[in-house]
Amino acid sequence: MSQFTDLDKLAVSTIRLLAVDQVAAANSGHPGAPLGLAPAAHVIWKQMKLNPGDPGWINRDRFVLSNGHACALLYAMLHLSGFDFKIEDLQQFRQLGSKCPGHPEFELPGVEVTTGPLGQGVSNAVGLAIAQANFAATYNKPGFTLSDSYTFTFLGDGCLQEGVSSETSSLAGHLQLGNLIALYDDNQITIDGATNVSFTEDVAKRYEAYGWEVLHVANGNEDLDGLAQAIAQAKRSKDKPTLIKITTTIGFGSLQAGSHSVHGAPLKLDDVKQLKTNMGFDPERSFVVPQEVYDLYNTQIIQPGVQQYEAWTKLVQEYSAKYPELGAEVQRRLAGDLPRDWEAALPVYKPEDDAVATRKLSEIVLQNIQATLPEMIGGSADLTPSNLTRWKEAVDFQPPASGLGDYVGRYIRYGVREHGMGAIMNGISAFGANYKAYGGTFLNFVSYAAGAVRLSALSGHPVIWVATHDSIGLGEDGPTHQPIETLAHFRALPNMQVWRPADGNEVSAAYKVALTHKHTPAIIALSRQNLPQLQGSSIEKAMRGGYVLQDADNADITLVSTGSEVSLAVEAAKVLAEKKINVRIVSLPDFHTFDQQSEEYQLSVFPDNVPIMSIEVLATSGWAKYAHESFGIDHFGASGKAPEIYKKFEFTPEGVATRAEKTVAFYKNKQVTSPLHKPF
Repeated sequence: MSQFTDLDKLAVSTIRLLAVDQVAAANSGHPGAPLGLAPAAHVIWKQMKLNPGDPGWINRDRFVLSNGHACALLYAMLHLSGFDFKIEDLQQFRQLGSKCPGHPEFELPGVEVTTGPLGQGVSNAVGLAIAQANFAATYNKPGFTLSDSYTFTFLGDGCLQEGVSSETSSLAGHLQLGNLIALYDDNQITIDGATNVSFTEDVAKRYEAYGWEVLHVANGNEDLDGLAQAIAQAKRSKDKPTLIKITTTIGFGSLQAGSHSVHGAPLKLDDVKQLKTNMGFDPERSFVVPQEVYDLYNTQIIQPGVQQYEAWTKLVQEYSAKYPELGAEVQRRLAGDLPRDWEAALPVYKPEDDAVATRKLSEIVLQNIQATLPEMIGGSADLTPSNLTRWKEAVDFQPPASGLGDYVGRYIRYGVREHGMGAIMNGISAFGANYKAYGGTFLNFVSYAAGAVRLSALSGHPVIWVATHDSIGLGEDGPTHQPIETLAHFRALPNMQVWRPADGNEVSAAYKVALTHKHTPAIIALSRQNLPQLQGSSIEKAMRGGYVLQDADNADITLVSTGSEVSLAVEAAKVLAEKKINVRIVSLPDFHTFDQQSEEYQLSVFPDNVPIMSIEVLATSGWAKYAHESFGIDHFGASGKAPEIYKKFEFTPEGVATRAEKTVAFYKNKQVTSPLHKPF
């Protein structure tokens, strides 16, 4: 006997038509996937743990719509489930200022991650599942299960074709994430037409090879019991993630069903009418939700979820009484706060301290703060010995049965998967519990993850990239590994810190600002070569993003630089002093943070009447914002020993001094206005 009734079928029809009406009202959108996936969405929601009164409840089940173009389906589900989506919001689908934008966005109630770029959502889901497994292993105690939630994700053929989903699905299988359940919409259609024009691999075998359990529901259009049984089986698979292949018809019920033309365009009026008629709805009415469907969702989804939430809240109180220290830690993390005085663990340096590569200084920071910050979780894309991202006492995040680590571990071996690592970090951050996720690779290969990096900034996930080997200073590996344009690219991103620290104090400052931010990610670019500790640097000064390292009376020029070139500017200033040229030196480790400072402060760093020359062994793009002239590299590097490459491209004290002299001469007797002055 079926566990579903005619009322469930009415709910499925309601979901389908709400999606169709949203797209029709906007005259824009994607009705095809929602028509096929509505039954699966209804079945999942009926057994999800959720509380619309507290969308951020840490033990809620997560739902990620990786094929984000089908978002009309998600908005319909959130409306029916009591989240803050009124029917009027659905009616404003895809309109300016609407709560229902063209793809799901993280800041909306009930939307777990921003999706749209295909493959990102399922990869975020892997991160969510990792975070849940770690949180549960860290805080669950006998009789006190604080965390046992699942992550569900819908994905389509487009997500499966994007390489990032392969990276993350492979890792999820290795990590045996039994809390991850993916439903694959096997409708055999992409924008170009039938998938047989480009995608004929056996997805099921592929995921079996990844170490997933693979199930199949042959009639995803109507078989509610089959869907429910598959999800129940997936939940029984404790040591494997599960892929449920759902064979559906894109645009089910439409006159264009099974065609790529129903993917991304509104249904014609006669099609909408016949669809509503066949489903028993008034063809002349739109955005109709029968009261009995609202009642069904209230009694079978919303109220059970609220009861689970209330029981969980009581459990946390009892937990805190029995385990006061852990309870206080959980409450602090859920509040989004860092431990009191955590920054006291950040190392401070004096000019007489040894010269050290900033990648090594980064390792020292991580080593110093890891015990203080249980929310810090990180790893490297197979470059741990080069990135120096693992602290000595670290336990690897691995399935306990592997003997390689444990889920309580906070160090993730990402393998050679930069893009996957970035997307997983976003998912870990989106989980909540104040997770501070970081990942290491060479700066040049952060570009491999550009899609995920962009979504970090767009979504406000404060993840941290530990990006070593930051310039031509890495030397012998040559131009393929030397990131000439990378910082210009990422500095152009809104809401993105891009730090290039010059010494130990600036490294500490970069981490302090990055870890304190709740909505801004950071890339910390770090050197392979040793750099001296600078006279005039401090954590407090560097935390402003830019500051005067060395001032000069009656300055003839300001030299501004970042990272390894700051000490070069200091040496060049000595050469210029012999020529009676007075030099101010500015260190500008992060453009974004400096731009947040007051205009008064910015102009104190870059005042009028002094020409400014930037020095950076990277592309000069973007420096016109702060400097009148720029000395950089607008071409690819070379293979060889770092000092020889620097000499070849004249990044020497003499090479800098020569260009500074020319800059002083060019601006002599001219009115010099700071580049920071703008008309608007």
